Amino acid sequence: MSDPVRDVRPLLGTGAVLGDGPDAAVPAHYGAPLREQRHLLDGTAVVDLGHLELLEVRGADARSWMTTVTTQQLTGTPVGSSASLAVLSPQGRVEHMASAVVVDEDALLLVMDPGARAGLRTYLEMMRFAARVELTDRDDLRVLGALSPATEVLDGLGLPAPVAVWSEPWPQLAPGGVAYGPDPDDPVGAVLTVLEGAPLEQLPWQPQHLAGMDAWEALRIADHRARWAREVDDRTIPHELDLLRTTVHTTKGCYRGQETVAKVLNLGQPPRRLVMLHLDGSQDLPAAAGGEVRLGASDGKVVGSVTSAALHADLGPIALAVVRRAVPLDAGLVVQVPAGESDGETVTVWLDASQEPIVLPRDHGERPVTAKL
Repeated sequence: MSDPVRDVRPLLGTGAVLGDGPDAAVPAHYGAPLREQRHLLDGTAVVDLGHLELLEVRGADARSWMTTVTTQQLTGTPVGSSASLAVLSPQGRVEHMASAVVVDEDALLLVMDPGARAGLRTYLEMMRFAARVELTDRDDLRVLGALSPATEVLDGLGLPAPVAVWSEPWPQLAPGGVAYGPDPDDPVGAVLTVLEGAPLEQLPWQPQHLAGMDAWEALRIADHRARWAREVDDRTIPHELDLLRTTVHTTKGCYRGQETVAKVLNLGQPPRRLVMLHLDGSQDLPAAAGGEVRLGASDGKVVGSVTSAALHADLGPIALAVVRRAVPLDAGLVVQVPAGESDGETVTVWLDASQEPIVLPRDHGERPVTAKL
């Protein structure tokens, strides 16, 4: 269960339309979401990610301890380096996710989805034992998102020096990573710039400086990047979302849930798979998280659900969905979309959807034959 969304004041309130769900505290757009998306792609705007939560892990054992309690190898990583990490249950299910930056020799800064910090902090406190670390909520900091550091995008606005900058060369494999599917077409990646929050609120923000969450989410979906607040549920294992690419270091040694990761990676297949859907845009109805995905037609079998949806400036309406592994890769799908009410009942429309595979079956090769005694 996630915690309530962090209450923050948008950097620019004029003309802002707030989002919903986990992004309810920040603007979805400022009146022109597709134009804002172009500005984001052109490197002339940033996204206000002030609802993201930050946790500082500081102490002599910070990196080595985080290596033992998460899926990532952080021991010996250089100052300024970035990584993605997760915490798994003993059964290998994803419980927590974070983006980590090494801010100095004795400290890491973790950036998380809204509602994620309390649960991760509780787990880390439980696992601290004799480790020389201290955990601090950093609500004095604020995150700006872009395709390069925010201080470079808005060079003339007077942004303060960044506290940290997180980035990763997605979709390239991180050390110890394994890809479960093809790279997305024309990936753009993401850069998170962490700054002192108070000075940001005093700057002369204008609409051309900012893009909303609608634009940010559209680029994330097109990049095939799963998000804790959207794609993860209580059954998720990392393989289903292609998290082994950057978030799980498969050769670093012991961590909680390692047995499941290794068994599915080397011998089995994940029970579900993440897929990007290209949706029929002729009916001008937006898909939304939670919509059913059915095989073939509206009376077909339910095979999954939409987790994220957006309107992309080039690709049109797209979505991420988690579907059953057995769904054929070339099967036609339909997605449930609410289209208002009639006589007090919700009217449902079904949009045709074609698949762009993200997670593919893994080929384990021929297994050795064991002689029977």
